[in-house]
Amino acid sequence: MTARSLLFCYLISFGIFIPHSVAVARQAVDLELVIATDVSRSIDQAEAQLQRQGIAAAFRSKEIIKAISSGFLRRIAVAYIDYSSKFHNRIVVGWRILHDAKSAEGFAKELLKAPPTYGRRTSISDALELAAEMINSNKIEGTPRVIDVSGDGPNNWGGRVDKIRDLTTKNQITINGLPIMNDRGRFNSRYYLPDLDKYYLGCVIGGPGAFIVVANNFKDFARAVRRKLILEIAAHPAKIIPASFVAQRNFGKRRPIYEKGCDIGEKMRLIPWDDDT
Repeated sequence: MTARSLLFCYLISFGIFIPHSVAVARQAVDLELVIATDVSRSIDQAEAQLQRQGIAAAFRSKEIIKAISSGFLRRIAVAYIDYSSKFHNRIVVGWRILHDAKSAEGFAKELLKAPPTYGRRTSISDALELAAEMINSNKIEGTPRVIDVSGDGPNNWGGRVDKIRDLTTKNQITINGLPIMNDRGRFNSRYYLPDLDKYYLGCVIGGPGAFIVVANNFKDFARAVRRKLILEIAAHPAKIIPASFVAQRNFGKRRPIYEKGCDIGEKMRLIPWDDDT
């Protein structure tokens, strides 16, 4: 029996109550990260697979392993969810502690083996609520706490995304974004936004150091997500990627205003259309 166990038994024998939060220590990490990827109907299965493959490849890369090892504790906690709307959202990979190439490879394999998720509608707000609950209810203690959300369209279902964003960031959670500028959506979805990057800047991301990295299309997703993860994970990103990129897209404390309104997706939903994504 360890010294800690002996002390615990000694205190219990004298009727001294020990709160569960004290008795069971939270595991400390350099970062708590929830990766939330869009699987709404505007994204076909090939594109959804490109997202998973891009994230798996990122965690297998030497740059990400180097980023993980650059932290004070040299370990991070990561979880992965597919989102569309509340009743279709799914936790694909629960919390995993990554601390070396082997643990990162295990995360990548588990992600690629998971069956596809079929979603409907696009509720970034539902994704944020699920991710925030996962962060708040886990047994992990990390700083920062980050939600990494990607997608090819605006919020069109559930709560107002800007309001849920504000509630989330008040809880000391940072939201970063990866808008996918999917030109195919121009013809396939009523929710196509040519300035989706500006929408993410003005309506989705928030919290200390929040930023976006733009993917020019789904084939560009792997490049974009690798750079984005390095920025989120590395203690000193400039040592891994060019310093000029580190500041790219950061808005600091001044939030840009999205002129079309953060409810643009909800407005688009009222437009007659043959499909509902």
